[in-house]
Amino acid sequence: MAIVEVKVPQLSESVSEATMLQWKKKAGELVAVDEILIEIETDKVVLEVPAPAAGVLAELVVGDGGTVTAEQVIARIDTEGKAGAAAPAAAAPAAAPAAAPAAAAAVSASKAGVAMPAAAKLMADNNLAGGSVSGTGKDGRVTKGDVLSAVAGGAKPAPAAIPTGAPAKALPQVSAPSTSLHLGERPEQRVPMTRLRARVAERLLQSQSTNAILTTFNEVNMAPVMELRKKFQDSFTKEHGTKLGFMSFFVKAAVHALKKYPVLNASVDGNDIVYHGYFDIGIAVGSPRGLVVPILRNADQMSFADIEKKIAEFGKKAQEGKLGIEEMTGGTFSISNGGTFGSMMSTPIINPPQSAILGVHATKDRAVVENGQIVVRPMNYLAMSYDHRIIDGREAVLGLVAMKDALEDPSRLLFDI
Repeated sequence: MAIVEVKVPQLSESVSEATMLQWKKKAGELVAVDEILIEIETDKVVLEVPAPAAGVLAELVVGDGGTVTAEQVIARIDTEGKAGAAAPAAAAPAAAPAAAPAAAAAVSASKAGVAMPAAAKLMADNNLAGGSVSGTGKDGRVTKGDVLSAVAGGAKPAPAAIPTGAPAKALPQVSAPSTSLHLGERPEQRVPMTRLRARVAERLLQSQSTNAILTTFNEVNMAPVMELRKKFQDSFTKEHGTKLGFMSFFVKAAVHALKKYPVLNASVDGNDIVYHGYFDIGIAVGSPRGLVVPILRNADQMSFADIEKKIAEFGKKAQEGKLGIEEMTGGTFSISNGGTFGSMMSTPIINPPQSAILGVHATKDRAVVENGQIVVRPMNYLAMSYDHRIIDGREAVLGLVAMKDALEDPSRLLFDI
């Protein structure tokens, strides 16, 4: 028997632990080299763990939902084994106290049938009652795979509870996980935060508690940018293989302003102000796991096409949960585009240790006054939040005006004026 250990990948310096999601293979099944066995969630990214060798998955050392550290052994592969020949679970240490087995059994019994968060949601979506699905996860927990198998096997939804004296047709069709079965018509669902969501919450609180956040606003006539896009869209797409969007203009305008007012691109380190001689722009992207902010490195050296391609790549990776730690580390300034979801105006929160962030919103036709006449123009409200500890109102306002001027007259970007 030749055993190869499957280990947790190296985590970033700021990450000490990670959470096992769901095994894609069961003990005793054949695996191919580099086949993805499981995904591991950190507070920044989801890491895929491939099989280091082909063979039989002999043992799962850590089950779904387990907490692991870098380089920890989570499974073993028998490179000479045959399918169905899983290795027995490791025996408990002989020196363990006599009460330990009983305690472990009690814990396992208490966890048996408990649905993992993803499984609980899937059960709720399919209106399956608690206890109707057998668990194969650690300590008998119900995994997402168990629910999918149950649904495929024709598991029937749980009947809705009908309060005494109330007609059946008056009941809303509300599905809920097993934890809400005794709540009648007022179901609740308690789901633990993912590591990413918990980390986002922590950083947002950190930002508001450590920064003196102030926001300045301005409005931008987007007609010049829209005319440029319309004029060159076909040629741009044919030449570069990607569409010319709005975000590349916002990135270029932001870099243009940061060059004029370097403190907007700075950060605070203790009692020092760190002025960065490079422009790494974070682009806030929504994903199924929550908000992530991948970085455009050296954005000042990127062309419009480079920016559009990179943002498209980030968006795809975010949806697939494949953004790497190195792609989200650092950044000197951020841009958040709430306009994608229809936001008219907001006050974005600074992404520490950065000192400023630009909020972009939906472009809408609005009545404005030009030369004493009321006209209709496609307007966008920009918002820039900044750390008032190091950025005065003058620099913040002038920086946002510089972005406005660059967007209303994009030729300024060519001549850097």
